[in-house]
Amino acid sequence: MNRALAVALATSLLVAVPATGAAAEADYTMTIDPSGKGATIDDTMYGVFYEDINRAADGGLYAELVQNRSFEYDPADNAAYTGLTSWAPTGGDPRVVDDDGRMNERNRRYLELGLPSGVINSGYNSGINVEQSARYDFSVWARTDQAAGAKLSVALTDPAGKELAQSLSLTVRGDKWAKYTGSFRARTSSVTGRLLVNGTGSGTLRLDMVSLIPQDTFKGHGLREDLAQKIADLKPGFVRFPGGCLVNTGSHYGYDQSSNFERRRSYQWKDTIGPVETRATNWNFWGYNQSYGLGYHEYFQFSEDIGATPLPVVPALVTGCGQNRATDDPQLLQRHVQDALDLIEYANGPADSTWGRKRAEAGHPKPFNLKYLAVGNEENLPNEYFARFVEFKRVIEAEHPEITIVGNSGPDSSGATFDRLWELNRAEGTALVDEHYYRAPEWFLENNNRYDSYDRNGPKVFLGEYASRDNKWFNALSEAAYMTGLERNADVVKMASYAPLLSNEDYVQWKPDMIWFNNHASWGSPSYEVQKLFMTNAGDHVVPSTASGTPSALEPITGAIGLSTWATAASYDDVKVTAPDGATLFSDDFSAGDANWTRTSGGSWAVRDGKFAQSDAVTENTLVTAGDRSWRDYDVTVKATKQSGKEGFLLAFGVKDTGNYYWWNVGGWNNTQSAVEKHVNGAKSAVITDSTSVETGREYELKAQIRGREVTLFLDGVKWGEFSDDKVVEPFRQVVTRDAKTGELIVKVVNAQANAARAKLDFGSKAKISGTVKATVLKGYADDVNTEFSQPIRPTEEKVKVSNSFTHTFPPHSVTFLRIKDRSRQ
Repeated sequence: MNRALAVALATSLLVAVPATGAAAEADYTMTIDPSGKGATIDDTMYGVFYEDINRAADGGLYAELVQNRSFEYDPADNAAYTGLTSWAPTGGDPRVVDDDGRMNERNRRYLELGLPSGVINSGYNSGINVEQSARYDFSVWARTDQAAGAKLSVALTDPAGKELAQSLSLTVRGDKWAKYTGSFRARTSSVTGRLLVNGTGSGTLRLDMVSLIPQDTFKGHGLREDLAQKIADLKPGFVRFPGGCLVNTGSHYGYDQSSNFERRRSYQWKDTIGPVETRATNWNFWGYNQSYGLGYHEYFQFSEDIGATPLPVVPALVTGCGQNRATDDPQLLQRHVQDALDLIEYANGPADSTWGRKRAEAGHPKPFNLKYLAVGNEENLPNEYFARFVEFKRVIEAEHPEITIVGNSGPDSSGATFDRLWELNRAEGTALVDEHYYRAPEWFLENNNRYDSYDRNGPKVFLGEYASRDNKWFNALSEAAYMTGLERNADVVKMASYAPLLSNEDYVQWKPDMIWFNNHASWGSPSYEVQKLFMTNAGDHVVPSTASGTPSALEPITGAIGLSTWATAASYDDVKVTAPDGATLFSDDFSAGDANWTRTSGGSWAVRDGKFAQSDAVTENTLVTAGDRSWRDYDVTVKATKQSGKEGFLLAFGVKDTGNYYWWNVGGWNNTQSAVEKHVNGAKSAVITDSTSVETGREYELKAQIRGREVTLFLDGVKWGEFSDDKVVEPFRQVVTRDAKTGELIVKVVNAQANAARAKLDFGSKAKISGTVKATVLKGYADDVNTEFSQPIRPTEEKVKVSNSFTHTFPPHSVTFLRIKDRSRQ
């Protein structure tokens, strides 16, 4: 079997490919009306979402090369905590100290060296990246108890101790904190560099804020050049920041802003401005330390530098991202509302205002022209969130009617939370509602028309986070197909951003990601190439167009059954599968053991007290399967009891293999909701959800009834929900827009199947189209990925002959953009 066919079958696209490997051409007709004018595409249609996840800031976009430069790393980052994470002693007894000798209240810990003594820093990834002939600025805050001063030697070396640049010699004088600086010019390159800091003499030397930053940063504003440029090359219309889950999660919201004893908290924008040595640090939601060297001022500056509109997100005092807490303190709520007002003043206020002065002191007296402010992110408590959102919205709109306040619809594309938040936003007259969803590629191919039926007079959509759950070319193709639907509905979808933006390959909390990097290189994923093509060729308005073709047929849901848990211990009993006529297909009461079941994942399964029990309350997805993969049209019932852990239990059906099945997740998401999730090639999407939770120790009876593509679920004999999985995967999608400046029609075609697609493009008799135009094409095998060393998915250019009516063959697994002049409009 050839590779293209294998991938096509794996992705369940039901297309016929001859056994010889020659792809059969599918016929499509595209009808385009160049005289028509559809929805206007705003300049902010496409943007980027930046969150400090996957070490996106420290060791990433923020150009600082020293890890743990202020010795503030939280103990949870290192089980054998000494405060020296990423540092190693080179002599003496270096100690991290937290006492009254600290530099300031926000920067509490410092390094104490009993001389002679020294330390060495290993940076991020394999070490500090040093490039030959490049210059690097070193700085440190220091003090000494020796009246004659203390000598400080600073060197850039490789792991063996060989110097990469001429070393620095500094003299620290006085027992008050002072800043000392120097610079290096690298003699040679290394990706495993080290920063060696040695003190000589006698007495005690104290160090803090040890820093090494390249002199060449993006526009001189402290950001890593290659990463910032890749983002700038997208020409984003907006930058959403700083999250994401780290905005509205943390230990609490009410710490004393004058003191920094609380090291785990929600994101506070006021922590992140001013001189870097006075900024707080934080252990963030994603499980690592943030220095806040990349803070709100830098986000605003970066947005300005790349010509994008800033779109900050502030916490609404209701947690999200799987957490469910709401803060009821009215004074705390008012403080956060005031913080939002202060943020607007920081961004837009005059240089002589309280917060505008702080912006001016940071080097930017002119306003940043803030227009949007989002309140909250993925809250799971819709009523509690919205009550607080309204407090923010009404106060801010009263003082700043020029600011658009953005609400949200929770963490998913559908379900009870989603519906309730849309209902509340609609009633409130919210201008923009932020939707988030991460789905299997088939979901994106099935839901191209999602926004066709949205209310044209209701709130507009800000699609703040979306992605297909992998970084292969087929995932990017599905996103490209979906984006044609976003553009077609640009009167409803006003803003959209793929997420997340950045990922350090050695510190991955989430995948997929748009741009990947290590300490010395960066590369765009296939999704980056798709986003760049759309973002730099959006056009100004939609041109009416249609495409005809034959949709794929759908087979009945077919497969075996399964049981699983997710960070939970549970037991199962009396599993039974019956045909519609009542005939028993499978039955197991576990009296004879568990020989009927196949273990496919982790966990600890065993028959105990006559039940099939999984006792591991830590492992996620402990799937076991049984039965015949050819089963269709059947009922499956099981009795389930939660023993301990965070969630409930899972009943799988339609199991084809370990990556393709449905499961009914009862008491998922920290036991806050339940859903049926469809798994396709390892990626899952929610089909139906509600707020059902489960009780520990109580036995429940679950029943799933499968008929064709229809599924009905019963919980303890009562119908819990039903759905029809009848959406067709359509791999051929298109949209046409017009570039008002050039007058060109931009024809965008996605062919997400293993077959070439032969399409007739008809512009009508009144058009005047002729000649040869440029086609920009992305194409490859469905499972291609881009890496540091190989980027098979890159744009190529071709010449295409065009006329009022012409036929073009679009390659398998491809995205094609044609820019065509219609001289009838000149």
